[in-house]
Amino acid sequence: MQSIKDVHQPIERKEKILQFGEGNFLRAFVDWMVDILNEKTDFNGNVVLVQPLDRGLSDMINDQKGLYTSVLRGVQNGKTVEQYRTINSVSRCLNPYKAEDRAEYLKLAESEDLRFIVSNTTEAGIAYHSGDSLEDEMQVSFPAKVCSFLYKRYQAFAGDASKGLIVIPCELIDKNGDNLKRIVKQYAQEWNLEEGFSTWIDEACDFCNSLVDRIVPGYPRAEAEALCTKLGYQDNLLDSAEIFHLWVIECHKNFHEEELPFNKAGLNVVWTDDMSFYRTRKVRILNGAHTMSVLAAYQAGLNTVQDCIADKALLYPFMHSGIFEEIIPSMDGSKEELEAYAADVLERFENPYNPHQLLSISLNSVSKFKTRNLPSLLGYYEKQGTLPKRLVFALSALISFYEGTEFEGAALKGTRGSETYLIQDDNEVLSFFAELYKQGGSAEQKADRLAKAVLSNQKWWAQDLSSVPGLTDAVKANLQSIFSVGMTEALKAL
Repeated sequence: MQSIKDVHQPIERKEKILQFGEGNFLRAFVDWMVDILNEKTDFNGNVVLVQPLDRGLSDMINDQKGLYTSVLRGVQNGKTVEQYRTINSVSRCLNPYKAEDRAEYLKLAESEDLRFIVSNTTEAGIAYHSGDSLEDEMQVSFPAKVCSFLYKRYQAFAGDASKGLIVIPCELIDKNGDNLKRIVKQYAQEWNLEEGFSTWIDEACDFCNSLVDRIVPGYPRAEAEALCTKLGYQDNLLDSAEIFHLWVIECHKNFHEEELPFNKAGLNVVWTDDMSFYRTRKVRILNGAHTMSVLAAYQAGLNTVQDCIADKALLYPFMHSGIFEEIIPSMDGSKEELEAYAADVLERFENPYNPHQLLSISLNSVSKFKTRNLPSLLGYYEKQGTLPKRLVFALSALISFYEGTEFEGAALKGTRGSETYLIQDDNEVLSFFAELYKQGGSAEQKADRLAKAVLSNQKWWAQDLSSVPGLTDAVKANLQSIFSVGMTEALKAL
């Protein structure tokens, strides 16, 4: 079978967008949107992808000349909808950990055409890392990389205010743009860069906060061969997603819709000066339902979000009750509007075309729980005066999911029945759990040790959760049940 690059040709355009992250989500969201911009407006710009880690998809993306197929499928108004699109908005993918690519990456800082930076480096990506230096060939943290890149641009154009960049991070943390800018400026100060650079960041650049909403299962491995046969070419980067999409972009200066005319292209993008309602609704209901459910569901033998919806006896009631009886009551705003959004979310989860793998959602679950579920757990306690039992169980299931003592590469090895699975998170998180589990002991001893250690880890939660009345005992009881009778029986007892 011919390759996609033999059937379709890339289109050369100005490289206007630098994108940190080459994974499934950004390619099915931002790059898909840019492709539509190029078709329906005079945007005429391409995206340069940057691989944020030393291992990734750059070779595969460049081998296909940046071309790939988005596969959008779902149910709308009771009818099946399938949309296939050849994406040609990606010009190339750079791996700056290779010397030749690093030179190309740095050269982009001097580009007259470059105007935007977008990113998705996971929730843990926008964080300070001690020891990053301007002299490093490639800094460890994403904010340090951005600071170094912007400083090179500032020097190349002698502080020209017209050469600032619009930065739109897509990481799912509150005020992602504000936090990225804060850490970038922290590095600028730490590296003793001239005051004019910090002023240029403030006056010439705009760090926007943004919220992204689209479920992207990514490469449809089980269907890839059949889909390629249907398309008539081999595509090793097929990217599946749901039909629904929403991008809310909060700007501090001007709205940038003239430069990024998404609305003219018919895309569901909201430009606003306050995105708080959209963010809280999406993070705590849609993403919160995922993180609340997937770790327990995987340990109970399920593999996809669709499996959870289909399990009407156990996991669906857990998810449904968790959303409607615990998450929504913890929130401010119109109950009717929140419940309507939640109903739509459950329908989106049921999409039979995008079997969203639970293990793929489990990546970096500690930081995800802090962002997505902890505000609901604490908010419910504050409003109701009691602990939300399903959200507390979800925290317990997180702790049991991380059970492992041996590593495979950078991942910790967990076990489910007779099979192993890879637990992926920061090394500090995985090592913390591995040391706790190495101590062994009875179900009661393990439950007691883990509940106290995890809840009191202020570095993870930015507070001591063991001080919440009754929470440590509740988590300990859940863990003892999980360790003694298994996840399925523990869920039934709940």
